[in-house]
Amino acid sequence: MNWLEDFLTLAVTRNFSRAAELRNVTQPAFSRRIRNLEYWVGATLIDRSLFPVGLTPAGESFQRTAQDALSVLRVGREEALGFVPKIEEVVSISASHTLAVSFFVDWHEQLQTRLGKLKARIVPDHVAGCVDALISGNCDLMLAYNSPLLPTLTDMVRYPSIVLESERLVPVSAVDGAGQALFSLESDTPQPYLCYSSDSYLGRLTALILNRESLSARLNFCYECSMSDVLKRGALAGSGIAWVPERAVRDELNVGRLRIVGDDRHTAPLDICLFRHAEHEQQVAERIWQACLDTQASRTVTSATQG
Repeated sequence: MNWLEDFLTLAVTRNFSRAAELRNVTQPAFSRRIRNLEYWVGATLIDRSLFPVGLTPAGESFQRTAQDALSVLRVGREEALGFVPKIEEVVSISASHTLAVSFFVDWHEQLQTRLGKLKARIVPDHVAGCVDALISGNCDLMLAYNSPLLPTLTDMVRYPSIVLESERLVPVSAVDGAGQALFSLESDTPQPYLCYSSDSYLGRLTALILNRESLSARLNFCYECSMSDVLKRGALAGSGIAWVPERAVRDELNVGRLRIVGDDRHTAPLDICLFRHAEHEQQVAERIWQACLDTQASRTVTSATQG
């Protein structure tokens, strides 16, 4: 199953380094596993002469077989363990830690108002883990951030998405007694910086901002964490500047405990997206998907009318 999941991840990312990162293994180990799978199948599945790499005709054919095999094995395992006595009743949703905390509950309540009672299993993880769960079929839906600067998934045909809300990744600082930001991106003195781990989605997105605006020399590393909530708490404690999704700190911004520092150049657009696997059909997930599509269509019509 690991080999099949490795192969499906590579089929989506078309990049050995990125696929190995998502599968939490070193690239040499990942490459050996793909080679082992090809040896077992008896055919070359990956066209390594292309950049990014592609699938051979045998690989394209085997991709469907691999997905079907994983789906059958997953359902059989869950039924054997008694996890899904009624498989259609509960929808499994993987979500980034930040969205699980700041978005899921309100969104779930809105869905229940529209669709009636919905049983959901929310599984918080880092974005790479969420993507892995979606690709391997271990969840029905995925809630994750997506930015035009850094697409979460490249294969949008196989993994379509709906934009639920749009916001920004913003730099914030605690305030002093006069309500002024403790730290500034315009300061001549390097400012303390609370950052994400470099392999996290928001970490890579923040790195794009820092490189684009040549900010690295103005920031002194303080500590790092992959969870926005930890960096938010650090910012509130006055430990430094942190880039966080605006929605996650809206209450603190509204009451003046935090302030956005810098300007629009120092932010990045960020969409809250719902992803699914185009080939999977689960009754509750399908109802949620259609409700979100209807909401998106209504929003588009309203915007056009106002325009």
